[in-house]
Amino acid sequence: MRTRTWLILTAGLGCFSTVLFFLVSCGVKTQNLVVDATSSHVANTFSPVRAFGAGIDRIRSGNSEKLLSEPLLKQILSAGWQSVSYRQNTELHVEAWHWNPKGSWSDPAGQGYFTGNAAPGEMIRHSYAYPLPHRGFSRGDGNGYSRLTDGNSGTYWKSNPYLTRAFTGEEDSLHPQWIVIDMGSMKEINAIRIAWTSPYAQKYRIQFWTGKRDPLESEVNGVWQTFPQGSVADGRGGTVTMRLASWMIPVRYLRIWMTASSNTCDTHGTADARNCVGYAISELYVGTLSTDGTFTDFLQHLPNRQQSVTYCSSVDPWHSASDLDESKGDHVGLDFFYTCGVTRGLPAMLGVAMLYSTPDDAAAEIAYLEKRQYPISCVELGEEPDGQFMLPEDYGALYLQFAAAIHKVDPQLKLGGPAFEGVNEDVQAWPDAEGRVSWLGRFLDYLKDHGRLNDLAFFSFEHYPYEPCAFSWKDLYQEPQLIGHIMEVWKEDGLPPDLPKFVTEVNLSWQTSENFVDIMSGLWYADYMGAFFTAGGSGSFFFNYMPSLLRCDCNDSWGSFGLFRVDRDFEVKGHYAMYFASQLLAREWVQPVDEPHRLFRVASDVLDSSGNLLVTAYALERPDGQWSLLTVNKDHEIAHMVKIAFRDSETGKQRFFAGQVERVSFGASEYQWHANGANGYADPDGPPAKSKVDGKAKTLYRLPKASITVLRGRISDE
Repeated sequence: MRTRTWLILTAGLGCFSTVLFFLVSCGVKTQNLVVDATSSHVANTFSPVRAFGAGIDRIRSGNSEKLLSEPLLKQILSAGWQSVSYRQNTELHVEAWHWNPKGSWSDPAGQGYFTGNAAPGEMIRHSYAYPLPHRGFSRGDGNGYSRLTDGNSGTYWKSNPYLTRAFTGEEDSLHPQWIVIDMGSMKEINAIRIAWTSPYAQKYRIQFWTGKRDPLESEVNGVWQTFPQGSVADGRGGTVTMRLASWMIPVRYLRIWMTASSNTCDTHGTADARNCVGYAISELYVGTLSTDGTFTDFLQHLPNRQQSVTYCSSVDPWHSASDLDESKGDHVGLDFFYTCGVTRGLPAMLGVAMLYSTPDDAAAEIAYLEKRQYPISCVELGEEPDGQFMLPEDYGALYLQFAAAIHKVDPQLKLGGPAFEGVNEDVQAWPDAEGRVSWLGRFLDYLKDHGRLNDLAFFSFEHYPYEPCAFSWKDLYQEPQLIGHIMEVWKEDGLPPDLPKFVTEVNLSWQTSENFVDIMSGLWYADYMGAFFTAGGSGSFFFNYMPSLLRCDCNDSWGSFGLFRVDRDFEVKGHYAMYFASQLLAREWVQPVDEPHRLFRVASDVLDSSGNLLVTAYALERPDGQWSLLTVNKDHEIAHMVKIAFRDSETGKQRFFAGQVERVSFGASEYQWHANGANGYADPDGPPAKSKVDGKAKTLYRLPKASITVLRGRISDE
């Protein structure tokens, strides 16, 4: 019955009275979208020029000048986004970032700690990354590896000196540094061998994980238990072989928990105090110690990612000029970024490297930009510290040091973070002494305890809601709940209610697939944007603004993070669904002006037989006096006809669209993706369909199957 009804509707919409009679005579329930237009119930107010944006990351292809020049730049801007977020990708790779290729080293020999030149000179068109030679991570983005199991006694991991008393002003025991070793599987062990180098730990504990899941991904589902003979209170460095127990203990994960340093200097000498604080280990071995003193090692020692896996609390940003690696592409140079036209002359959100940088370098970057008189909306400190497994108190300690340095340059500059990875639940850390596990809650408490909460001017996180390679059309129903839930989680963690909240990267997932380029992606994005701002969001930045080739990430499924289908010469050959969704949001739903838009909630009763909400909607009162309704029909099979009402609970009035209503729709009829590996394409490939509807109280508005539709006009009593 339902299918036959809609076949008649789609075939004969010209005879509205006949259709309405058919609906009534067949007993089909009228479907409704009801806007809560009560003035005091406004869900959010924002300016789309400041709130709607996109992000620019490292350009892996090294073609930044080609991507950001005509005619491609014109195509990029045609998506309609306004503000730009400059992403700081080097943090994910455990690299130092030279935002200015010119600068000074702490050691004139071309090594140590680099500070970019704050004096404007030759235009910065490119900036590069330097993999850190004292890395302790075997995994992560890029192709770096740990120096803890690389088999080379001349290399070593070293912790970040800025997390020591010399810089935090706090006891080192308040910022314990740690190493986690993953054996790969459960193994019966009773011993560890640690080849310390300076500075070494004087107090430390060797522990094992009691949980069944990864302690870095499931931090509260287990306990770190110290081995019976795993505590050291008077460590003296050197290579130490420790019997951890008098019997074999089945273990997969071990942790070295360090709380007091020798404060002796590393191989880089005594001239720089940063060389002489923290902790350093050359090589690790885990296995068995027999009664006759024979040590059997179970770890793999290789200078690549086939080594046994280790993770660490932090990494010393010391490096040398010879560590430069241009093979991973470059960040767009800051001068080129501001002058090429991609910012539209608007203030940009800037990223500052923090996890693997120095406060002086961050301050120099800001000083440089302000001397150039480039407009900055706000500055995001670091990126994805949770993904780098940094404890919240360590991030807080760095945050305060970097904030103090930047505010010496500009006391009014708005700083924020921490740019969490895309998560749907609370970010958790191993319990502290009080049993607290909320990462954000503990970070906020750290700022409060130091009287510095005002240094956090905004909160930022990323949104990648779906597990890569494992989501499908039905997951569209979840998005409003997913983004709404995580926003509530942040509030429950203690985030001040009036603190601006930014999503500084957003896309379906962190690995691409065909879903990224078919119609599903467009519907998801429109639904996310409406739901995020309804939940109180302040700004959202689509990732990635820059075009890229289709790539195969998931089970032979080809997709792209971008908006355009380009060839190898970066000529635009077509568009992806998110391009048209972006245009509907930025050019049709909102009025593209820097003026406040008021957002109101909309109730929908369009459900499927399982209770899934098929049609979601988001209503704006625009500065031009029009009401604009963004609707998303997630029904893959059929269109829906809905009545629309605007109710004011305070006055008791009910209003409706009146006169000509602009209707702009983009869906399965305007866009169809054809998978063909690297040569996939869309046909039809837009544009959205535009028409006008005569708005009245009894008007039924058609929402095509699998579509985004904007209905815009004026309302009146009837």
